[in-house]
Formats: sequence, C-alpha cells, structure tokens
Amino acid sequence: MSDVDASLAARRGTLDSAQAPTIRVEIYNQTYNIRSDGDGQYLAELAEFVDSRMREISSGTLTVDSLKVAILAALHIADELFRLRQTLEHNDTELATRSAEFVDLLDRVLKPRPGDDQTNSVAFR
Repeated sequence: MSDVDASLAARRGTLDSAQAPTIRVEIYNQTYNIRSDGDGQYLAELAEFVDSRMREISSGTLTVDSLKVAILAALHIADELFRLRQTLEHNDTELATRSAEFVDLLDRVLKPRPGDDQTNSVAFR
C-alpha cells in the first residue's frame, strides 16, 4: 500500500496533509491511500478512469509489467489531453473570429450613415 499526498488543493497550496482526510482508491490491483481535502467522489472517479485506461492498455499488449502499462496509459491520457487542448484553442480562435465579424456587422447596421438625419424623431398622426 502506498501513501500519496496529492490533490488539486495541494496545487493551490491549501492542503494540510496532517488534517486532510484519507481516501482509499484501487488502481490496477494496487490500493492507494490519498490524503486530500478535495472531493472524494471526484478522486474516486479519477482513479477509476486511470484504472480503466490501464486495463484497456494491458488487454491490448503482451506486457505484464504494471509500470510499463502505467506509462503507456499516461501517454494515452496525455495524448487525449493535448488533442482536447488543441480543439479548445481552435474553438476559442473560431469564436473570437466570429465574434469580431458579428461586431463589425452590428457596427455597420447600427452606425448612422453620412447624410442620414441624426435625430431620432417619431411622427404621430
């Protein structure tokens, strides 16, 4: 059994490992006690995700070395992360371009044209 002191809160610098609750998870037939003041259910879901990726990798390869399986799973997860980041960056760029085009269109529609009456008058009968 390993003790791992890690969580999202640790990255924020808010984790006091002596007071943080311990969450037990199992990944690839290994049990880990993780001290975290984060959401235990979320951490369990992360562990389940990693476990499923490792099992998926091990079923498609001849290696039985858990370290090699973990590294291959990490590479697959990193690939997925990088692809999602690229997609997000592309979508952000596309949104910025379309937003700028929309602003230009609105400016053309809403700005008064030279020679137009600048007053907003309404005729009543």
